[in-house]
Amino acid sequence: MRENYSVLLVDDEPPLRHVLHKALTTRGFSVEETGSAERAIHILAQSSFDAVMLDINLPGMNGVEACQRIRAQKHAVAILMVTVRDKETDVIHALEAGADDYITKPFRLGELVARLRAVIRRSAAESPVASVIRIDDLEIDLDRRLLHKSGGVIHLTPTEFDFLALLMKSPGVLHTHNKLLRTIWGPEHADQLEYLRTYVRTLRKKIEDDPTQPKYIITEPWVGYRFQSAEDTATNSSEDRGE
Repeated sequence: MRENYSVLLVDDEPPLRHVLHKALTTRGFSVEETGSAERAIHILAQSSFDAVMLDINLPGMNGVEACQRIRAQKHAVAILMVTVRDKETDVIHALEAGADDYITKPFRLGELVARLRAVIRRSAAESPVASVIRIDDLEIDLDRRLLHKSGGVIHLTPTEFDFLALLMKSPGVLHTHNKLLRTIWGPEHADQLEYLRTYVRTLRKKIEDDPTQPKYIITEPWVGYRFQSAEDTATNSSEDRGE
């Protein structure tokens, strides 16, 4: 089943817009496109969308500035940034501008579709989170602070539970190192990256079938972590094969 999500595609390369427009519409998306950030902001003032796919390198106002303007206007829209840059600082600047996620060019279509759906799901963050979240063979009870895997109880420390709960509340969404450290451990730990990596290693030993080949807690090198379900993995793979 494919949802009919609406997407505003912002890219100054007409051939790429054409390809993406066709690819997304065949997968159930409703797409409007433009080649400039200024025009995109005008369109958003007139119409609502589930997501904006926003290129960083745009003529005039760039994508990062446009993202900041969109967030300043309090548009409740998911934003997926697109960039040819893969440096850590470039990605972090995009995320700190208010983007929900990023993807680098060239990208695989399956990954693009999976990322779009993930950021759109996150845009519903105003909705109450269910007290029990089930993803594949994991079930986390937020009220009772319990985690089950395949029916058995997995014992977590309070910090491990808070960390995993944050990830499972928004599957597929990228959380930066800085955000995780500040949210779970506090601002004073914002630079203690090894602290975070230690907890990730411990959690993977508890919830992953093979901690060396994690299927749940996925590392985005130099940037952060995301929680991935088997459904997201399958969707990504099948889309890449054109299924």
